[in-house]
Amino acid sequence: MARSKDQEARRAQLGEAAARALLNRGLEGLRLRDVAEEAGVTPAAVLYYYEDLDALMYETFQQGMERFCREREAAVERHADARERLTACIASGVASGPQDRLPRLLFEYWPRTLRDPKAAALDSALTERQISVYQGVLVLGEAQGRFTLTDPARLVAANFVAMEDGYQMDVLAGRRSPREVIAALHSYARAATGYLPDAP
Repeated sequence: MARSKDQEARRAQLGEAAARALLNRGLEGLRLRDVAEEAGVTPAAVLYYYEDLDALMYETFQQGMERFCREREAAVERHADARERLTACIASGVASGPQDRLPRLLFEYWPRTLRDPKAAALDSALTERQISVYQGVLVLGEAQGRFTLTDPARLVAANFVAMEDGYQMDVLAGRRSPREVIAALHSYARAATGYLPDAP
């Protein structure tokens, strides 16, 4: 049991080092040695826990995705009223700025999904999970009599996520502020649901 806990702790340490290396250097050209240096170990020590760099980065992305989803779902579930849930859902999906670590991690890894089916499947799961959160809020809003949807709930939810993804790049690149992006999403919310969320 102690050995298992030690291994979990080591894998967590390597995952954290992989995230730092990815954020510092980008995915293109990232080497196993870069991660090892961040972790303060040898490349051989990294390979004791992971088959190769791709396996380590995949797990790092997977863990980042899970954390992002859990935090967002928790932010939404704190509220009973669908209007408050929609406000929370929008706010929790937008990066706070170029240095917002978790969204940056997810976007730094994204190019891998263009060529790696396994990475693409994981990214698709992330998208579907975000759509599901929005869809649940929208369906609840209709049931509570708060929203009047202009399109099916799933389509509106998918549009929210697509807009977020596009605007997120602008926030991470410093081209738009989070406030501007949230305002744009609120504008769409009003058009799609008839409800204007509170201003950020």
